Parts: sequence; structure tokens; C-alpha cells
Amino acid sequence: MGVLEDKARARLFYKYLSRVYDRVNPFIWDEQMRDEAIEWFGIEAGDRVLDVGCGTGFATEGLIKHTDDVWGLDQSAHQLERAFSKFGKRGPVKFHRGDAERLPFADDSFDAYWSSGSIEYWPNPVAALREARRVTKPGGPVLVVGPDYPRSTLFAKLADAIMLFYDEEEADRMFSEAGFEAFEHRIQQRAPGTPRAITTIARVPTETSTADETNEQ
Repeated sequence: MGVLEDKARARLFYKYLSRVYDRVNPFIWDEQMRDEAIEWFGIEAGDRVLDVGCGTGFATEGLIKHTDDVWGLDQSAHQLERAFSKFGKRGPVKFHRGDAERLPFADDSFDAYWSSGSIEYWPNPVAALREARRVTKPGGPVLVVGPDYPRSTLFAKLADAIMLFYDEEEADRMFSEAGFEAFEHRIQQRAPGTPRAITTIARVPTETSTADETNEQ
């Protein structure tokens, strides 16, 4: 487990990163990449969307252009303060402080689930993905953006010591263990030589597919 795959250390890290996050983030995950991912996400006006690990609200700003029912969740009070400065505490986005592995929402609460730049800090990604499946309605999209595994052996060892980096094979394992049946991975990159993002678009199994699976066993 990487240093930042610990909730307390991650909160401390974001206490300081939150001050410069919006200036640093575009060098890794820019508006073009975000908007491309939102297009794949395929949400419609009126959809209730949960943005997990919303941070300062960078992805939230894109999502709110497509639906007026966006909910943001983050474990960092400092990141949320930055988000409040953009949207207000009682503005168009409903913000909650919480844990991706224990979401404070009922089953099937959302039409769609989004998380970008958060999975790398989850101590138990499979548990968090199960939570994503639980709170999203059957057939709804679940989109998760994380850091693609470095190709360099040196950088790979460094990455593993800091936080979660993963490739498509590992993404297959995580999403399958979390109970997803249909998903695909796409690689995004701001420019050659910059960090690569692995974006997974999954669908929550419907009751029919779950029933079929039960009958096969």
C-alpha cells in the first residue's frame, strides 16, 4: 500500500495541496480530458449524479453543465472549502463530507456515479467500487478515472510507494471483484510524455443480468 493510501495521510496531504490544486491539476487532468470523459459518461438533463472525491469541484464544474442534480462527496474538509467557494454551501451542488468506501446514501440513490482522481487514494478500491454499484441504479453508468501504471520500471517502483497506480488488467480484476459485468477502459493523456489516465466506464448490472447469473450457478 502506498503512503497516501491511508485516509489520515491523504487528508493531511490535501490540506496543503488544496491551496494550489486548481493551478496544478490542469497539467495532469485538463478540461479537454474531463469533457471527453463526460461525453463517454453519457448523462442527461435531470440525472442525479454523484461525484465521489470531488475535491475542489473541477469535474463538478463540467458535470453541472449537463444536469442540475449533482452531488459532491470528499473526505477532505480543505478541498470542500475550495469547492464551497465556487458553488456555495447551499448552491446548485449538494456537498457531503464522507468516505468512498462507506457512502452515506441509500441503495439506488443515483442515476450515475463519477469519480476522477480519487481511486488512487482508496485503501480498498474494490470495497469502494462495490459502494459505487450499490448507490447507482441498475443499468446506470459508473465512471472512474485513475492513474495509468507508469511504463518506466523506476517510476513504477516510486509510484507504488506513493499511491495506487494500475493498468487495464488490474482494472479488470477490481471491477469484476466489485460485481461489474460490463465495462471498458480508455487511456487519456494531455500531451505526449505527460501522465496517462485510465478511464473506466462501467454499467451497474440490471436485475435481469443478476438473475441470469444466479440461474447459471
